[in-house]
Amino acid sequence: MTPLTLALSKGRILEDCAALLAAVGVTPSGDAERLLRLPTADPGVDVLVIRPTDVPTYVEHGAADLGVVGKDILLEHGGAALYEPLDLRFARCRLSVAAKKDWIARGGMAALGARRMRVATKYPNVTREHFARRGEQVEIIKLYGSMELAPLVGLSDVIVDLVASGNTLRANGLAEIEVIVESSARLVVNKAAMKMKHAAIRALLERFAQAVAGG
Repeated sequence: MTPLTLALSKGRILEDCAALLAAVGVTPSGDAERLLRLPTADPGVDVLVIRPTDVPTYVEHGAADLGVVGKDILLEHGGAALYEPLDLRFARCRLSVAAKKDWIARGGMAALGARRMRVATKYPNVTREHFARRGEQVEIIKLYGSMELAPLVGLSDVIVDLVASGNTLRANGLAEIEVIVESSARLVVNKAAMKMKHAAIRALLERFAQAVAGG
């Protein structure tokens, strides 16, 4: 029988996921820094180690049966084509709007006049939808890193980014204005695989659910 394929996000989620994978019995075997496909302690499950933003795409198109990915990435991707059966309750953070403290003190958006507010983010879809729900049109500036720098050098008025402790914001003179959504790692499943490999996937989902509940 062909093993199930579980897509895992490189970086923080992979590191945070180690204890959970051990509890489920699917600890990867091999060097995750060099190999992209790895067998696990369970011969019925292999893992793919890929970029976090690619996990929903691999699962949606059937290159992986299941995946572990942050809720923030799912929202940006658009998760309607995936099942999202389980909140894994780690990698907790929040997607927030933040700005320089003096920008807020000067009146914030109300002081912009007719100009659209400029928002720097690596989450353009979520950001656009968030402000559109409030009837506000904003200028989106897509960035991939050093988000806190954008308002400091005048590139943007605010940023939309992930916040955990908030220490980086405070260190750069920024403050949260509002929280858009709370995020954590989620287990997602390909819809076709859920039908074709139902028994195997359901059994694995139950193992994950028991491990999360026990944690």
